[in-house]
Amino acid sequence: MEQYIMKGGNPLVGEVTVSGAKNAALGILTAAIMTDEDVLIENLPDVRDINVMLEAIEEIGARVERVDRHTVRINASTIQEISVDDEYIRRIRASYYFIGALLGKYKSAQVPLPGGCNIGSRPIDQHLKGFRALGGDVRIEGGAVIVHAIDLVGSHIYLDVVSVGATINIMMAATLAEGLTILENVAKEPHVVDVANFLNSMGANIKGAGTDTIRIRGVKKLHGTEYSIIPDQIEAGTFMCAAAVTRGDVMVKNVIPKHLEAITAKLLEIGCEVIEFDDAVRVVGKPVQRHTDIKTLPYPGFPTDMQPQMTVTLALAAGTSMVTESIFENRFKYVDELARMGSCIKVEGNVAVIDGVKRLTGAQVNAPDLRAGAALVLAGLAAEGVTEVDEIGYIQRGYECFEEKLQGLGAMIEKVDSEKDAQKFRLKVG
Repeated sequence: MEQYIMKGGNPLVGEVTVSGAKNAALGILTAAIMTDEDVLIENLPDVRDINVMLEAIEEIGARVERVDRHTVRINASTIQEISVDDEYIRRIRASYYFIGALLGKYKSAQVPLPGGCNIGSRPIDQHLKGFRALGGDVRIEGGAVIVHAIDLVGSHIYLDVVSVGATINIMMAATLAEGLTILENVAKEPHVVDVANFLNSMGANIKGAGTDTIRIRGVKKLHGTEYSIIPDQIEAGTFMCAAAVTRGDVMVKNVIPKHLEAITAKLLEIGCEVIEFDDAVRVVGKPVQRHTDIKTLPYPGFPTDMQPQMTVTLALAAGTSMVTESIFENRFKYVDELARMGSCIKVEGNVAVIDGVKRLTGAQVNAPDLRAGAALVLAGLAAEGVTEVDEIGYIQRGYECFEEKLQGLGAMIEKVDSEKDAQKFRLKVG
């Protein structure tokens, strides 16, 4: 079984280049099937979730050509099937985007209920409310969402909760509906804006993405396009925290600094030096870093996907910090694993109270989900001794070449798949 093994204690130093945004890419890949013409997508991250999504697109009959590792050409004129196979849905949650894309193009979709990381309840009731408002007949049968419409007609839709998935899904369906759709209380995340920009490059008429009201004037059909995906703000934030937690000095390249403002603000509060460039940020950790309080919120607030990495950073900061998780209820499962490394964190409901400690020590830990897995790797790189992180399949869902990028910053980390290889690593690092 694959695991990461690492020896901590080295400050990470150097430059690292961020890949394309996984969460933007998942929406953009599904939106690509809404035209019968060729779509070329660049800056695609080579991670498991993306590869599973491409398999699912091929499975329903579209032509998928990998031009190179980070570029794909999709032609959906050959789609035969408006039903997506259960196997793909269980593996990635974002495959629910097929509902909006297929409903928009074919006025019909059948997609099993989604899987993904187990970080709490993520109902799709807001998605279904939106499809019904556009004129879809929605029912759930045999574990699948089945939606049919004679015609999709624009509507005024107010989301009860801010949801990235519902915003993207309804926006896709509304793109090919008749008339005007006004979506209110929508998500403002950078990847929502990226999917809207992509659809506009295909001939859609979407205005207001990035604000809390999006207006979509339906068009008859979409055309082919070439598009490059934005950089991944969560991968960038993870490397920013890696610099802070190891007291290193890392230049994180290929980023949009504006997308990172909430993370930058917290790193400055704890005493790190953060220098912004046009398309890079440099983070310099300090020997003594201070406590702070964090509450996760929809963008432009502090991202829930950065909460575990920041909690690990605060575990080694002087004083008592509080982290409030307001998005997902199961997001502190990694805290028990951190305790094995010597952290002092108490969780009460959706709040973690962190008493900073002087040091962490290496241990064998399990990654409970994607971002917590990355956070445990950061803890291992800051800890004294050897740390082994199991269940790294979660991490590989969202981080491209994670161990190679860390090695490039001087980390002593390897991916191993046997006890023999782990033993070799221990001997090598002494």
